[in-house]
Amino acid sequence: MMAARREDPDIGAWMTTYGPGLRRYFRRRVSEADVDDLVQDVFLRLQSARLNAAIDNVEGYLFATAHNVLVSRYREQAARVTLLHEEWSDSLGGSDPLSPERIAIGQEEYRRVVTAICNLPPRTREAFELHRFDNLTYPAIAERMGISRESVKDLMHRALVRIAEEMEAGQ
Repeated sequence: MMAARREDPDIGAWMTTYGPGLRRYFRRRVSEADVDDLVQDVFLRLQSARLNAAIDNVEGYLFATAHNVLVSRYREQAARVTLLHEEWSDSLGGSDPLSPERIAIGQEEYRRVVTAICNLPPRTREAFELHRFDNLTYPAIAERMGISRESVKDLMHRALVRIAEEMEAGQ
């Protein structure tokens, strides 16, 4: 292997020689979107390192650095997730538990939505139910109902507007 000193490492040559291997190493461990960033981090660490001795095994050194870069990335992600979880938990602190009043309000809203759906014109209700309850796509609904996809889109729009209007009127 190459031996080099910190004073004049040929990082460009190392990138050409070891870059593809580092990319393969990272591809097995992270998403493709992160691979190039991690390879760059390896060479940035190498460039900023204060090496006083020769590197006898450049490849081993680079892959040990790659491992350390991965560990650092995982720690940063874990810290970020923990912070987001704490922020989310703190924001929930103000919510009240399920009180009888909240349950009654939820039941009333449910009844209003069901009534609003039942009050839709038959074709509009059919399209809405096929999409929202049977999880059919617009093309599948169009085929089943014998209409165009644009007609399904129009029926869904009308359904959503009418339901929203009835919900607002009931408040």
